[in-house]
Amino acid sequence: MRFGAGLLVTAAFIGPGTITTASVAGANFGFALLWTLLFSVIATIVLQGMAARLGIVTGLDLAQALRKHIHQPLFRYLAGFLVISAIGIGSAAYEAGNLTGASLGLIGLFPDSEHYYWTPVIALISAALLWTGKHKLVENALIGLVLIMSLVFITTMVMAGPDLGALMAGFVPSIPEGSLTTVLALIGTTIVPYNLFLHSGVLASQARHTEDKTRAVTHANWDTGLSVGLGGLITLAILSTASVAFFGQQVNSLSAATIAHQLEPLLGESAQYFFAVGLFAAGLTSAITAPLAGAYAVCGMLGWSNDMKNTRFRLVALFILIFGAVVASLGLDPFAVIIFAQATNGVLLPVVTFYLVWLVNSRKVMQEQTNGLGLNLLLIPIVLLITGLSIYKLVSLV
Repeated sequence: MRFGAGLLVTAAFIGPGTITTASVAGANFGFALLWTLLFSVIATIVLQGMAARLGIVTGLDLAQALRKHIHQPLFRYLAGFLVISAIGIGSAAYEAGNLTGASLGLIGLFPDSEHYYWTPVIALISAALLWTGKHKLVENALIGLVLIMSLVFITTMVMAGPDLGALMAGFVPSIPEGSLTTVLALIGTTIVPYNLFLHSGVLASQARHTEDKTRAVTHANWDTGLSVGLGGLITLAILSTASVAFFGQQVNSLSAATIAHQLEPLLGESAQYFFAVGLFAAGLTSAITAPLAGAYAVCGMLGWSNDMKNTRFRLVALFILIFGAVVASLGLDPFAVIIFAQATNGVLLPVVTFYLVWLVNSRKVMQEQTNGLGLNLLLIPIVLLITGLSIYKLVSLV
């Protein structure tokens, strides 16, 4: 069994934001929130597995499936607005953070340099890779970067030497005082809406050349479980390292830029360089996958081709990348755009989840590959969680 498209999901959700969120969770609450991570990983495997199966069986990505099967024009236009706003515009807004994170990683390796030197270089590398339109090339590059992240962060955790008993106790559900926002942030940084569009889009493109759909679905299920599980392990390693290093201490602030420096007392001077490699890999993987996901979502909802070599597809991905590069290079604050994207994401996630569940339970759409009873029962708490998370996000924004 080899890694495949599922690793793009891991590449997408392990970014600078996840590093910061997991570090804050470990620093402020020790191992107490590990159960949240476990739940998030299970929920992500279930949802991404359904999106992957939809792409393989129908040959449509999630955006195309929504456009095709929402027959009421008003609802179709509303879905299109939400998808383009949340995924397309949202990807552009978050791209600045991805490029900045990758730049900070390189600054950690080359301390005398400035981020505005590195941001255009990283953007050009990402653009060149996406412009090739070659699935395998992009996939292999991301697999390499994710494996680098895995090596860096898991080795860092082993060097930190967490208490295994305390670590295992963290899988028992509890919500320490003041931890609710962190719980929701940890869930939100793992269950990422645009990954549903990205995963289904890549596999839908590959499925056009696949005759044995059943075998492809089986492979995708294993790939999704292993890939997302690996992403969960990386997040666990980051959270555990922060817990050992910072829990119970007075740490003024944690960010992707300062964590490496603050780890030096625990791991020595090499920590800065070691962690910087992981931060660079995390930023670069997200910088590549965000434009890709945005292009699948926008092109699918507008009825355009989702072929990576299609000119419109390339231009949408390039626009998202350029927007992020400009914001990151000039030090602009995309606050208003991010708030808008978060608000539309808050509405979109439960809507898309409901539609995804409906699609993969429709025999007309999925033929023999519909959900089983056990999977649908497992979906109940996941759907309730997603709905609650979205409501909380919208209320907090208001």
